Amino acid sequence: MWPRQTPGSHLTPLTPLRSVSQKDFRFQIMLVDSHCHLDFPDFSTELDAIIARARAAGIGRLVTISTRVKKHAQVLAIAEKFPEVFCSVGTHPHYSHEETDIDAAKLIAISKHPKVVAIGEAGLDYFRNNSPRDAQAASLRQHIAAGRETGLPLVIHSRDCDADMARILREESGKGAFPAVLHCFTGGRDLAFAAVDLGHYVSFTGILTFKNSDALREIAAALPADRIMVETDAPYLAPLPYRGKRNEPAYVAETAKVLADTRGVSANEIARQTTENFFRLFSKVPRVVADAA
Repeated sequence: MWPRQTPGSHLTPLTPLRSVSQKDFRFQIMLVDSHCHLDFPDFSTELDAIIARARAAGIGRLVTISTRVKKHAQVLAIAEKFPEVFCSVGTHPHYSHEETDIDAAKLIAISKHPKVVAIGEAGLDYFRNNSPRDAQAASLRQHIAAGRETGLPLVIHSRDCDADMARILREESGKGAFPAVLHCFTGGRDLAFAAVDLGHYVSFTGILTFKNSDALREIAAALPADRIMVETDAPYLAPLPYRGKRNEPAYVAETAKVLADTRGVSANEIARQTTENFFRLFSKVPRVVADAA
């Protein structure tokens, strides 16, 4: 069992509320979609409308995540088009074997662009195993080195690999601290608290809203308030009541509502806390963006 005394435990705790009903609630505080894939073909024909709906839903910042460095120009072009959209640079573990030439130096060079605010997503995926595991691990360590050097947050993909992921994070932290977030978290309690113990963050998608996600909601309820975030991972993993449909950034509000219910706090408090956590971790993202509607 990981210690409950975690970074940020000195902060004022969230105030519990009873019987919080969020069904028809509209957020009064800006939300953030910290992880989406706006360059995917699912959005190609209506990207302007997708961003407009996100704005209407109160989503003030979006980070569109790189999966292949060799196709990064497409991600960057979207970030440059919309004032509130930023991006990362990195190689998804599914493609680690295709981008073995991508090292920390190349990631660092690309990350100097003002719209590039994170490294990744990189990590380990033992569910699909699209890349050899040694290639995934080697790529992850290069991304960690880039995050350590730049101070930009590493966006970590972790699926069915809790023990190896925790081991690598501990080993690499021994070489020097680096900021990171476990995105689309579906792992176990031990990995979540191992990450928090190292100073990292944990982010939840629409999976949190699914009826069979009781164990995940228990983890979300137990984590310290200053280490949680929300995201869509759009176009995948649409939350209830949109499950089975294409996901989009506006729907992050549904995940935030369930996170609020799970933690026994108001929806606006979850918006405030997760948005503050986002800006603390993604410190390169400006709090004020010119011309964003």
